[in-house]
Amino acid sequence: MRHGITLFTSDRGIRPERAARAAEERGFDAFYVPEHTHIPVRRESAHPGTGNETLPDDRYRRTLDPWVALGLAAAVTSTIRLGTSVALPLEHDPITLAKTVATLDHLSGGRVVLGAGFGWNAEELADHGVPPGKRRTALREYLEAMQALWNEDEASYDGRFVSFGPSWAWPKPIQQPRPPVLIGAGGTDRTFAWIARSADGWITTPIERDIDDSVERLRTTWAEAGRDGAPEIVVLAGRPDPARLQQWRDLGVTEVMFGLPDRSEDEILAYLDKLAATLESTR
Repeated sequence: MRHGITLFTSDRGIRPERAARAAEERGFDAFYVPEHTHIPVRRESAHPGTGNETLPDDRYRRTLDPWVALGLAAAVTSTIRLGTSVALPLEHDPITLAKTVATLDHLSGGRVVLGAGFGWNAEELADHGVPPGKRRTALREYLEAMQALWNEDEASYDGRFVSFGPSWAWPKPIQQPRPPVLIGAGGTDRTFAWIARSADGWITTPIERDIDDSVERLRTTWAEAGRDGAPEIVVLAGRPDPARLQQWRDLGVTEVMFGLPDRSEDEILAYLDKLAATLESTR
């Protein structure tokens, strides 16, 4: 079971490339960052963590661009996986995003993990022209179109939300047929059916802890969809609990992701030292 780090990047605190290099030096397997292009001041959308329109953290208003942040991280690391937890592809032009992801995977030596979300903030998505109630359909088309660009010498796609004629697009990602696509969303049957059809795994949400039944339902749905192997399962954890970590390891969780606190660089480095030591003792 791998151990990853997620940094809620912002314009304060530790820089992403410093955090990624420190995580790699301490033996962590993955480094993730989130995405929000902006947060509309007037909203009715309920945040999954608070249950209403309030935000649990002011860094939602201050997030860095994830692909720029991961590009910096790629330049100073060599082995750690570089992911998003989660990106919002629907807030981008899919042709341009396909180029960005492919370029990062190419330059990093095949280390990109595309963690993607449907988006809880309807007002944010609306500002990008995403129709209400069509997030899942649109995201499926985006990913299909992006994969065509990643795989085919002359790619084309004809959908409701994405359409382009035969086109050339290089570089291709080193990881084929695509970098891993993990969906960060609540563990519902609808989400698991979507993952089994269109993605490679699941990232749990911060409010989910007892995931045993959910993991089994996802694996059953995966098998019923005719997918080979097993889905990746990345659990967003709080403090490392040895008993819980062993439970997840026995369950077949592929990775546990730990969030970094909103603290100074020195405090975060000290936290990483302590976390790495604790995790080493549980192996």
